[in-house]
Amino acid sequence: MDRTRELGQKVNMAKDLSFICTACNAAHSKWSGRCDACGAWNSIEEAKPLSTGPKAKGLGVKRGRALELTDLATEQPEPPRTHSGVAELDRVLGGGLVKASALLVGGDPGIGKSTLLLQAAARFGRTGLKVLYVSGEESAAQVQMRARRLELTESPVQLASETSLRDILTTLEAEAPDLVIIDSIQTMWLDSVEAAPGSVSQVRAAAHELTSFAKRRGIAVVMVGHVTKDGQIAGPRVVEHMVDTVLYFEGERGHQFRILRSHKNRFGPADEIGVFEMSGKGLIEVRNPSALFLSERGDPAPGSVVFAGIEGSRPMLCEFQALVAPSPHSQPRRTVVGWDGGRLAMILAVLESRAGLPFTGLDVYLNVAGGLRVGEPAADLAVAAALISAKEDAALPADCVVFGEISLSGALRPVAQTENRLKEASKLGFRSAITPVRAKRVGSGGVALREMRGLPEFVEGVFGAR
Repeated sequence: MDRTRELGQKVNMAKDLSFICTACNAAHSKWSGRCDACGAWNSIEEAKPLSTGPKAKGLGVKRGRALELTDLATEQPEPPRTHSGVAELDRVLGGGLVKASALLVGGDPGIGKSTLLLQAAARFGRTGLKVLYVSGEESAAQVQMRARRLELTESPVQLASETSLRDILTTLEAEAPDLVIIDSIQTMWLDSVEAAPGSVSQVRAAAHELTSFAKRRGIAVVMVGHVTKDGQIAGPRVVEHMVDTVLYFEGERGHQFRILRSHKNRFGPADEIGVFEMSGKGLIEVRNPSALFLSERGDPAPGSVVFAGIEGSRPMLCEFQALVAPSPHSQPRRTVVGWDGGRLAMILAVLESRAGLPFTGLDVYLNVAGGLRVGEPAADLAVAAALISAKEDAALPADCVVFGEISLSGALRPVAQTENRLKEASKLGFRSAITPVRAKRVGSGGVALREMRGLPEFVEGVFGAR
């Protein structure tokens, strides 16, 4: 009896916590002028309930018992997908668009998010889906102007310009579209939340409402999210946990290449990428990104090394460029574009400690050509080769690719999918490769291999005795 009374008291206490601090989201049982948790003044507001869907029917419970995996296997088949006709976009989505799913697309301002989504909306509309494009930043006439420039005016896409989420949900209830694009989630506002549009409370509430609506009505919702200075989607990180798929649109404004990368995907592989080229007619998919990233590569030059990498499930070749010069400053510069700066510092330390190549008093600049961002450790050996090549003023052969991971001891560790890397290199005309010693022998695809066990052996064998 005491246990039952205690549980009842806890439930009543939870019901009484109906006031929320808009600054730190701390719950309070009554209103006060100052939040005890964060100290903010006049930030406590009554937590009004959001719109609710159908009453719960015991999720995960069937005939009074929990569902088993065998039951789920028979009742939950592979979700059907709708192909857009753009191979690069379908690849990133995991094979196509899934009904009752929520997607979040982020990227720098002006990178091409709205252009990509308008083109995708037109493609999905031509496949038979009913598509509604809602813009909170532009008027319908402005969106139509972009569609005219992209030659998409004949596409069956409905346009709307609205920021009130209640009005948008009412329209969605009446129109019942198959796909809704919200551009952007930071401009949406809910009248039940007393906060400015774009604030943490508004963004979270709007994303929750749209995600819940997508699950209840069986439609796909795509939300555009702005990116902050540190490269994260603006608003709370909980928004990324609400949605099924998180896509980032990457690229440098000085380059025509754009990378659509999947950071989270409940319906497909993560870290998959799609490559596009920005043109006057919009974004054009790139079917052979390796050839495009190496198209502007000229004669062999010191500091230039071709890396055979893996992005998602596809092999991709790119060029690392390094420049080493005497520093006029007491603190030498370490500038990196397209790679991890902390890993560059580690490679420099290993080169000095294990291979006897000091970089003290030298400015080091490292760049990945084409605006691509590389994150896998397999690029360690290519970075080291570019740094040594620039320092010693010795160019590697033009038909040579390099890949491998470097440990702190100076040993070279083999990497995954070696065979796919070599096949991609052979397809583009490369005839030799410098790799770590492999425990498992696989086909080389006609590429001559130079296998190295450690960094000292690599420096001596490729650039001469030190």
